[in-house]
Amino acid sequence: MRRFGGSDLCENKTCLNVNKQENRPLSKSTKRKRKDSSSDGDHVSLPLLNRDHCYGPGCTQIARFSSKYCSDKCGMSLANARIFHVLPPRLQEWALSPCVAEETNKKNLEVVRKEQLEVRDILKELDKRHKELDKLLEKAKLLSVDVNQEVQDIDEEMSMHCVTCGHEIHTRTAVKHMEKCFNKYESQSSFGSIYKTRIDGNNMFCDFYNSSQGTYCKRLRVLCPEHFKDSTVISDTEVCGCPLVSNVFNLTGEFCRVPKKTCIKHYCWDKLRRAEIDMERVRQWLKLDELVEKERQIRYRMSSRAGVLALMLHSTYDHELMERLTAEAKNSQHQRENNSCVSSKTTNISDE
Repeated sequence: MRRFGGSDLCENKTCLNVNKQENRPLSKSTKRKRKDSSSDGDHVSLPLLNRDHCYGPGCTQIARFSSKYCSDKCGMSLANARIFHVLPPRLQEWALSPCVAEETNKKNLEVVRKEQLEVRDILKELDKRHKELDKLLEKAKLLSVDVNQEVQDIDEEMSMHCVTCGHEIHTRTAVKHMEKCFNKYESQSSFGSIYKTRIDGNNMFCDFYNSSQGTYCKRLRVLCPEHFKDSTVISDTEVCGCPLVSNVFNLTGEFCRVPKKTCIKHYCWDKLRRAEIDMERVRQWLKLDELVEKERQIRYRMSSRAGVLALMLHSTYDHELMERLTAEAKNSQHQRENNSCVSSKTTNISDE
């Protein structure tokens, strides 16, 4: 009662206090009689006067406290009756006028599906490039070292700065130094997830399980310096095997047959090319994931637009369409009246 501006005393106690102030000379017996006259049964029957009848169809019971129904069954029966009464005309209204949002969603869904097919085609092409790279490496293993093929000469007096650590290094050993420096700094950071990668085809992630942290390594398998280290022992008979090109992009069909130890121009070419393919695969998988989520959102909008709740809460009235339908109904009614008049005249004539 204090919340609504009143006191926290009950009605009976307040009334008794007022009576005490007005009738002080009254005896104790009268006070007892007044107390006894206000019985508990009267207070219990007061709320019953303010309670309404149940809103359920055909129900004559009294509603429960803080409710419009006497039971849950009456509430459900009234809800079903409202649905059967309101839903059919709403369905007719929905079918009469076309929905612009529905057409837009259908077009967007077609675009998303087309993009998904393009991404899947790119993934197939990347898998094909991956297999072609494996075939090139197998062919390179069968080649022998060509002594006549000269090693690239680089001026040792030239120097440059490492892009990772910033130290000054010789140009001849720049590529090797940058590769080692990158692996050093990359191994100091961790990229982990509690879920293991599940991808159809070749898995490009490391997925090494770290038992102390309970995570799987999410670096690229080719570039992971911590769990997949390159072999440091290289034989003298192992060739570089990089496919030679002309005009930057045109393959000549020949391979670099310089020993892998001394080849500076094509250092770690197979590793970098495989990493390039795998990185492009990661981008396409992420794009495909975004497209799948986009398709799910569009489908959810389309399914929830003409649902029972949406049709019950919203009504669409197309004035132009309804005017055209009423005009057609009036014309058809006039035609029926004219036909009935003509038929009645012909019957009268025939009778005469």
